[in-house]
Amino acid sequence: MTVQMTDPNVPVLSLRDVVKTYGEGDSAVHALAGVSLDVNAGEMVAVMGTSGSGKSTLLTIAGGLLAATSGTVSVGGVELGRLRVKGLARIRRERIGFVFQDFNLLPSLTVLENVALPLDLAGQSAAGSRSDARRALAVVGLRGRGASYPDDLSGGQRQRVAIARAIVGRRRLVLADEPTGALDSVTGDTVLQVLRERADEGAAVVLVTHDARHAAWADRIVYIADGRIIDEASSARPEQLLSGGAR
Repeated sequence: MTVQMTDPNVPVLSLRDVVKTYGEGDSAVHALAGVSLDVNAGEMVAVMGTSGSGKSTLLTIAGGLLAATSGTVSVGGVELGRLRVKGLARIRRERIGFVFQDFNLLPSLTVLENVALPLDLAGQSAAGSRSDARRALAVVGLRGRGASYPDDLSGGQRQRVAIARAIVGRRRLVLADEPTGALDSVTGDTVLQVLRERADEGAAVVLVTHDARHAAWADRIVYIADGRIIDEASSARPEQLLSGGAR
């Protein structure tokens, strides 16, 4: 399913001079120190850096889960800092899909109900949300597991459910924080392929990773250190790496 964009000339995600500071004075910690980044429709961007470099903070602010100290964050041309609580929650439900390291699935809901939850919260009909959820599960190879519960699944299957929840409906932006960290290499590649396909269908995807092999699935790699973007490079795709064509 192709993600429809309202204006192809507007980046799906735009950060301008974003600063995030914890504390004050001499004890202040600058998690982000003036980050600017655009991610366009159909683009997958990998963010790399050491532990504590600001990768996860960048992703959390990009998704509106954390407010920036200063600077602006826009999703589809809408500046998140100008929204009230309800408007921000609506943007997160309808436009942004999150993939967390620890899955964040609700154990009391079935797999199908977990995937359909964002659509239910957005007010979509039960029939429509279940139909969309089944399609998303089919995309991640779990068509027949909708009636299962998260505790019945392997770690790799739970992560694929989390991705199905992130891509269900018409999400324009998918944010993934180390989504393959606890997975074996084969399952991890399956997860990355789903994210890559989502970008190819027109979504903007941001992947936080410490693994260069995983970053190779992206179109672009952004390197962050001490809360600043220090470098950027085009990525060789996995097929290029396998054929020896990586730069």
